[in-house]
Formats: sequence, structure tokens, C-alpha cells
Amino acid sequence: MIGFVTPIDLRSDTVTQPGEEMRRAMATAEVGDDVLDHDPTMAALEERVAELLGVEAALWVPSGSMGNLIALFLHLKRGDRFLAPLGAHVLDAELGTAAWLAGGMPHGLPVMSAEAVTAAGGGESPYYGLRTTLLCLENTHNASGGTVTPPDEHALLVSAARSVGLAVHLDGARLWNASVALGVPPAALTVGADTVQVCLSKGLGAPVGSVVAGSSSFVVEARRVRKMLGGGVRQGGVLAAAGLVALDRISRLADDHANASALAAGLRSLGWDVPEPATNIVLASVPDPEKTLTSLRDVGVFASPMSGKVRFVTHGDVDSSDIAEVLRRLREDA
Repeated sequence: MIGFVTPIDLRSDTVTQPGEEMRRAMATAEVGDDVLDHDPTMAALEERVAELLGVEAALWVPSGSMGNLIALFLHLKRGDRFLAPLGAHVLDAELGTAAWLAGGMPHGLPVMSAEAVTAAGGGESPYYGLRTTLLCLENTHNASGGTVTPPDEHALLVSAARSVGLAVHLDGARLWNASVALGVPPAALTVGADTVQVCLSKGLGAPVGSVVAGSSSFVVEARRVRKMLGGGVRQGGVLAAAGLVALDRISRLADDHANASALAAGLRSLGWDVPEPATNIVLASVPDPEKTLTSLRDVGVFASPMSGKVRFVTHGDVDSSDIAEVLRRLREDA
């Protein structure tokens, strides 16, 4: 076992700790009862996110999973089929709530293309057949290694969905990463979507919180569903203040992407099978993921399993020196 000072945690970009600026903002936030009067700091956060996403209105929710569930709950009727890319978070990582609570029938598309959407969503079916009503997109796509859907591809997918009468929900948990990687505003990646969910607690570093957004009428109903699911908050400004500070950190996601690229290059130099990451997620193909994860833990490097591979995620609490240290430990352990 190699000696080391501290563990380096690359399991997820959700492991970040709130810094002093964020803690101060939370401690001094102007607050009110959000269920009764709409907390003023919460309202400010929702207005800012809506503007960034280019939509009418937004609603803070405790988690991205709840944000996605609220959108699906309002888009779907019981038994409606919805389309999503294979490996999508709404299919594999939300405990089946899309079916259990929203009442939808999930259908994974092996290839996410306009042609695939049209083929799966269009055409007449007998009365006893499935009725497809919704397309769920994910940008970035977590299980594919943080891959990015650029605006032109997004537009083609939305257009295909519209051509066969589908609504569109965008799971943009890491939409900020896609925006930075492509050098475009977040609103450029939401065009045509009926609803979108974005996370504040991943790369942006807030301790909790996501936002679901869309039309003003959608948000009115979404607030009701949030309460139904137990997601109403009282003095929510304490949490919203962290989100406002987090939004000021969007540009620094470029550092995470650079660190992911450096990690991938270093792993390849050690003989690992690692493609170039598009954003902050590095997926390594290894013969035995569990054995590899144990070996990594033995040298103080924490990673996680994903899609039969080993996943490393860079974030705001690791810097280039940490990435260099990870590679040093692996070289010495080889």
C-alpha cells in the first residue's frame, strides 16, 4: 500500500463541500416561508435560473430526481410511453418513479437520433397499443461519460419529437457543463424543450437543490406537485442562497473539464483504456471494475462503477495538483 496524506475523492461532483463564501451567504440570507409567501431569496434564484435557461419560470426542488419526476408527472397520463436514451438517469437511477409515481411506461432508445425518435414515437397503433407522448433528453449524458448534445443536434431531436406529437423534457442536471464545453449560453441548449431540470449540487457545488423550469403555467402546477411529494420548504432562502453563489461558479467548470482531460491522458499513458472526456466524467474500461475500485481505494483514490466501467468525476474540490497526485499513486502502485 502506498503512503498518502489524504484521500482524493473522484466518485462524483456531488461530494463538494460548501466554501466560506457560500456558507456566509446561507447564514445571512433573507428568508420567508416559501410555502406561504414565496421566500424572497428562493424567488430570486428561480428568476435567475429561468433567465439563464430562456424560459418563463422556474421552481426550486430538493433534488434533480424530484425535478424530473415533477415534469414527468405533469407530462404523462397513466400508461403513456416516454422515450429516453438508454442509460438515462430517468430510466436507471431514479428508483422507477417515472413508472411508479408518474405512471409512465419507459422505453430506452439505443441510438438517440431524429430518425429513432420519429420511428419510435410516430405511426398509428391499435387502441390497445402504447401511446407515446414524451421524449426525455439528457445533456450531458452521465452514463455515456458526460457526453454533450450540441444545439444543432438538440434542435433535430426536438423537431423530430414535435413531428410526431411528443412533448420534450430535458434532464439538464449537468447542462452547465455542456454550456461551458460548447462555449454557448445555457439557453441555447434548451430551445424547444417544454421543461428542463438543472442541478445546483453537482459541478456548481451547492449542498442541495435543483431547479425545474418551463412555462409559467407549468410552474404553477409543478409547485402543487412538489408539495404533494413533500418538497415544500419553509425558510428556503438558506438553501437558495447557496444556489445563487453556485450560479456564479459556472465558468470555473472549464477547470473541471481540463482536469478530466489531464486525468484521462495520464491514465492512457499508464495503459488504461480511456477515451477523451467531453466534460468532467472519465470512464475507464477495465477487465474487473470491482477489483479496480478496490485497488484504487487502497491508494486513497475513490471512484465509482458506471455502465460496467470505472468512473472518475472531477469537481471543484480537486485541482490539477490532485490529478497529478492520483497519477503518481497509480504509477507507484503499478
